[in-house]
Amino acid sequence: MFTVLNQTLLCLCVPVSHSQITRLYSRFHSLDKGENGALSREDFQRIPELAINPLGDRIINAFFPEGEDQVNFRGFMRTLAHFRPVEDNEKNKDLTSGEPLNSRTNKLHFAFQLYDLDRDDKISRDELLQVLEKVDVEQKMSIRFLH
Repeated sequence: MFTVLNQTLLCLCVPVSHSQITRLYSRFHSLDKGENGALSREDFQRIPELAINPLGDRIINAFFPEGEDQVNFRGFMRTLAHFRPVEDNEKNKDLTSGEPLNSRTNKLHFAFQLYDLDRDDKISRDELLQVLEKVDVEQKMSIRFLH
C-alpha cells in the first residue's frame, strides 16, 4: 500500500516532489494491468509514446535490472529520475553513489546503457548501427506519413 511514509522515503532517494510522486503512483497503478504492484514489459509496451519511439524497447529494458521481468514502484521512480533536469541539490543524492540520480554523470551512464545491449560496458559497431537504423527507419516512415 502506498503511504505517506513510503512517499517520504521515495523523496529522499528520487528528486521529485510529493505531488509528482502522487501523480506518478496514479500512472503506475493505471499501467499495472495485473494489479500486483509491479509492471511487466507488456505494461510498458501499451504506452503509445513508447510504442512509436524507435528506442522504445531500449527505454523499456532500462526499467528492468538484468534477470528481472517486473519492476515495482520504487524501481519505476528510480529509472524515471534519470529523465529529470539536472539539479545540483544535496537532497537528491543517490544513497549508493552519493550523486543525484539525475546528475550529468548518471544521465550519461544511463544513456550509454541504452546503446550497450549486451551490457559488456562497450558500445560495439553493431549496437550503434542498430540504433541508427531504427532512427533512420522511423524518419523515413514519418516523411512518408507527411506526404
